[in-house]
Amino acid sequence: MAAKFLSIACIRSNESGNLSPRPHYPSMPIYPKGVNISSDVEELVQGSESKALFSVTGMTCSACAGSVEKAVKRLPGIKEAAVDVLNNRAQVIFYPAYVNEETIRGTIEDVGFEASLIEEEMVTNETSSSQTCRIRIKGMTCTSCSTTVESALQALHGVEGAQVALATEEAEIRYDPKMLTHERICKAVEDTGFEAILISTGEDRCKIHLHVDGVRSESSMRIVGDSLEALPGVEGLSYGPELNKLSLSYQPDLTGPRHFIQVIESTGTGRYKAKIFPEGVSREAHRKDEIKTYYNSFLWSLVFTIPVFLLSMIFMYIPGIKHGLETRVVNMLNIGEILRWIFSTPVQFIIGRRFYIGAYKALRHGSANMDVLIVLGTNAAYFYSVYSVLRAATSPSFESTDFFETSSMLISFILLGKYLEVLAKGKTSEAIEKLMDLAPGTAILLTLDDEGNVLNEEEMDSRLIQRNDVMKILPGAKVACDGFVIWGQSHVNESMITGESRPVAKRKGDVVIGGTVNTNGVLHVTATKVGSESALAQIVRLVESAQMAKAPVQKLADRISKFFVPLVILLSFCTWLSWFLAGKLNAYPKSWLPSSVDSFQLALQFGISVMVIACPCALGLATPTAVMVGTGVGASQGVLIKGGHALESAHKVNCIVFDKTGTLTMGKPVVVRTRLFKNMVLRDFFELVAAAEVFCFPLLSLSLSLLMADVLSFFR
Repeated sequence: MAAKFLSIACIRSNESGNLSPRPHYPSMPIYPKGVNISSDVEELVQGSESKALFSVTGMTCSACAGSVEKAVKRLPGIKEAAVDVLNNRAQVIFYPAYVNEETIRGTIEDVGFEASLIEEEMVTNETSSSQTCRIRIKGMTCTSCSTTVESALQALHGVEGAQVALATEEAEIRYDPKMLTHERICKAVEDTGFEAILISTGEDRCKIHLHVDGVRSESSMRIVGDSLEALPGVEGLSYGPELNKLSLSYQPDLTGPRHFIQVIESTGTGRYKAKIFPEGVSREAHRKDEIKTYYNSFLWSLVFTIPVFLLSMIFMYIPGIKHGLETRVVNMLNIGEILRWIFSTPVQFIIGRRFYIGAYKALRHGSANMDVLIVLGTNAAYFYSVYSVLRAATSPSFESTDFFETSSMLISFILLGKYLEVLAKGKTSEAIEKLMDLAPGTAILLTLDDEGNVLNEEEMDSRLIQRNDVMKILPGAKVACDGFVIWGQSHVNESMITGESRPVAKRKGDVVIGGTVNTNGVLHVTATKVGSESALAQIVRLVESAQMAKAPVQKLADRISKFFVPLVILLSFCTWLSWFLAGKLNAYPKSWLPSSVDSFQLALQFGISVMVIACPCALGLATPTAVMVGTGVGASQGVLIKGGHALESAHKVNCIVFDKTGTLTMGKPVVVRTRLFKNMVLRDFFELVAAAEVFCFPLLSLSLSLLMADVLSFFR
């Protein structure tokens, strides 16, 4: 994936030769030459580290962030430096005995950017201990539902901010763990009438979920738990028996998932088996179940709705069938009305039961949603039809007109719309899945002796990589994790991060990023950041946050939706009343009335139409779905869009400046023309060129090798 940022190019001319200059990261801290420092003094100095946060103005791409980070790390006394190009921030951990904030700020400005120390925010961040949790919410049908849940979450004491995304059916809540727990947050969601499933908490940075087979009792779980808690670095564990899901929080410097699986499988004479819990399975399973549920409901509704439609719209115009349907049973009640009543009742109360449940939950909490409109509209049509049929059965002169086809067909069409809606919502998460697929599925773990010699190689699941593991990266393979090279020399395609298609030279000491592609040569890499700490995981979180963020127009739509449903009900009543009074006062010609329909029935049809057609689905789903699809497709193409606000502001752009090769071009040179200056056999010439270039890996050599392979295959 080529990260094609729409920004002004940062031109740096500090590269020369075939290999990029080897970066210099001094050990921390650096002491002047000739000065001997005792170990006690060194420990005292290193124990007094400080942290500083800088606002850096002018960074436009990852190359800018890299230049700032390298410049800061070259300073003596720097322990760690991290630059966030998206938020224009730089965080530096340093030893005050060797460097201060002003020196760091001056170094950043020497690189070519404006920098200022952020003191207030540092104090705030140090004192604040807020966490963020994500919850999947089942049962939301429209923007009124999401607004109700969001209001309930924001009303909780200890919640600092809450966002509910209808398109993904997820909520992101930032809260103070000293005042609130995620169990209480889930309970608040369930109190509003929806099902809440915890996806992640703020503690998940060093947390892993395992699927354990063979645990059939509490005593078995106690044995496994005691074995795991005996490991150094394990801070806590919890077990969900319904999914056989074991969750562990741990210190990554001391242990990791591979150790957990080894301990579990060695406990109980091999009865227990463990593997990484598939995170995406529950979401995918829920999505498939929802799609299947709406699909089946729609099909069943068609089974009953089509006969009602035929009885009321088609068969009434076929002479033979019409005579049979108009055969009277009791007084004015005929067979056609009884059949329509029988077929429409299951659609109204069994297939449409979900709308009654949704309307009840909404009204119980003092809000009105789309389900309320559907229930009111279809019930008005159904129960008026029942009244008309019963009156015909008890009267020798009343000619009834029923609307059974209206209620059943409305529910069928709405179920079709819901089915298409869940299909569209399912596609919004495909971009996140594609991003996660950039990480390799397997990795080669090396076992080294004290002298660095390779003792053993083992292929394993890349999710089992632990910090300080040594991984072997073969030519053409993806780098399994973030880390640094300890052996080998190669070129790595980092277009996933930088957008630059030209491979970057890597040798001992250079940093590599997980998900990038090793083009040639073998590398041995020590893992430094794994799991949620990796650069790829941070990109995924950025896209998820962007999809959760609401565009300004969406916030306006949410505010409108609070009053939308009551307003629609009022307008529907006014429509019925105005047409009813107009009929009673003879304000329109009698020819407007269909046969066997009076002014009340005509007014009722108009009132029901207003109520059902004006559903707030489009109002609440149009913008978030557009944002989800836009940010998702952009991420899969390498364009990271920071939320709906950026998309909404894009229409104001009148000039776009593209940077990086690979944005407008493929980034791969191709031979377009060949010419011989000496008489020789063309095939011999191509074979010589292929032999000369086959073991060379710069871009031009690769393009020549590909051309020669195609030409020589043609000669064969």
